[in-house]
Amino acid sequence: MKTRFAASVLSALLYAQGLLGFAALATVLLKERAHAEIAASAELPSGPSILVVR
Repeated sequence: MKTRFAASVLSALLYAQGLLGFAALATVLLKERAHAEIAASAELPSGPSILVVR
């Protein structure tokens, strides 16, 4: 009985660690993406632009 309980506790801990790892990876990727979008928008001119159509 103790072995089964220990196995289920270990399984729950490993599952939680996997979820936290996935969340950390998603956070890093989203932070890099947001930083890249901010850098790209900073390169665009902020003043009015003229569009010429012929």
